[in-house]
Amino acid sequence: MLSIENFENAAKRLKKVAHHTPLAFAPALSEATNYRVYLKKENLQITGSFKLRGAFNKIATLAEKGELKGVVAASAGNHAQGVALSAKHFNVEATIFMPESTPLNKVQGVKSYGAKVVLKGKNYDEAYSYAIEYANQNSLSFVHPFADEDVIAGQGTIALEIFKEIDDFDAIIVPVGGGGLISGVAKLAKELNPNIKIIGVAAEGAPAMAKSYECKSVINTEEVKTIADGIAVKNTSEFTLDYIVKYVDQMQLVCDDEIASAILFLLERQKLLVEGAGATGIAALMHKKVDLEPNSKVCVVLSGGNIDVTMLSLIIEKGLVKSSRKMKLIVTLIDKPGALENFSHLMREAQANIVQIGYDRTSTDLEFGDAHVSVSLETKGVEHQEEIRDILKSNGYKFSELH
Repeated sequence: MLSIENFENAAKRLKKVAHHTPLAFAPALSEATNYRVYLKKENLQITGSFKLRGAFNKIATLAEKGELKGVVAASAGNHAQGVALSAKHFNVEATIFMPESTPLNKVQGVKSYGAKVVLKGKNYDEAYSYAIEYANQNSLSFVHPFADEDVIAGQGTIALEIFKEIDDFDAIIVPVGGGGLISGVAKLAKELNPNIKIIGVAAEGAPAMAKSYECKSVINTEEVKTIADGIAVKNTSEFTLDYIVKYVDQMQLVCDDEIASAILFLLERQKLLVEGAGATGIAALMHKKVDLEPNSKVCVVLSGGNIDVTMLSLIIEKGLVKSSRKMKLIVTLIDKPGALENFSHLMREAQANIVQIGYDRTSTDLEFGDAHVSVSLETKGVEHQEEIRDILKSNGYKFSELH
C-alpha cells in the first residue's frame, strides 16, 4: 500500500495546479451538533471538486514515466473535469465518456478544458465499459476515478493539508462513492495519527461500499438513485475496499432528505454552495448518524460544489420540507363563496405564509359541494407546523399532508 512519501510526492506535483483549500471552523454547525466542527472546503478547489488532485497526480506520474500519449476517462462530472484540466496542462488529448443523462452544465464544463466528450451509456458503469474499450483499442492511458494508487495518493493530499494546519483532530468525516477519496485520506491520516477516527458517509441510494464494508467483501447493487450523483456508484471496487476495511472506523448512510437539509444549512448558515456528495458528511452530523464523544474535534471534507442548477431548486425544496420550513397540504373546503377567504384568514392568524395555492372542484374523489385546496406554506419549524394542524382540526377542516 501507499507510503507517506507517495502522498508527499503527489503534493509536490499538485503545487503546479491545485489550490491548498481553506480549513475553517464552523461555529453554527458546531453549535447545532455538539462537536467542534471544521470544514475542509474542496468545493472551492479548481474545477469545484477534490477530483483534480487524483487525476493530476496520475497524469503527472504517466508523464514522468514517458508513458503519456493521451488519456481516457469515464465520469459523470467531477473526475471528468479533473482529467480534462490535467490533460490540458500536459498538452495531451483527453477523451471523456459520460452517461447520456449527464447534465448539460457538466458536459460544457469538461469541454471548456478542451477535452472531447462522448455521451455513451445509461449510467456511469456503462460509460466506464465503453471508455475501457476505447482506451484499449487506441492504446491510450485510462485514468480510473478511484481504483488506482496514483489517484488515491492525489486524493490523500487533502489529509496532508489538514494535518499541516491542525494535527489534533479526533475524527475526519469523508464522503464515500467509489472509495478513492476516503482510501487516501484514511491511509495517510492513520499513518500520521493512528488514534484518529475515519468515518465514511455514503448515500442510502448508493450503498454498495457501505454494505461491502459491513460484510468485509465485495457487494454490488442493481441500481443507484440519489441526489448525490458524485457518489452514485453501483459496483464496489475491491481495490479501494481493501483500504477502507483496514483504515476506516465507521461507515454511515444518509438519505436524500437528510442530504438536502445539509445543502440548505451550508447555503444559509455557512454561505457555502456544496453538491449532494459533498454534503453527506454534514448530513451525518446534523442527523446524529456519527458515533463520537461530545465536543470531539471533527473535520468534515466538503468534497465538491458542482451542483446542477436545474436540481438546486428541487434540493432546496426537499431541504425546506425536511427542516420543517415548508408544509404542503391538501385541504377540503365547502365549495361556496368565502370558504377560501376563511381558510386564508386562519393561515394569517397562524402566521403561515401561503407561497403557492391551487383550487380543484372537479376531482372524482370529491363529494358534491366540496373542493380541494392544495397549498404550500412557509413555516417556522416543528412546533409551528403542529400549531397549524391544531388550528385546522379545531375548525373542522379535513386535510392531508404531502411530503
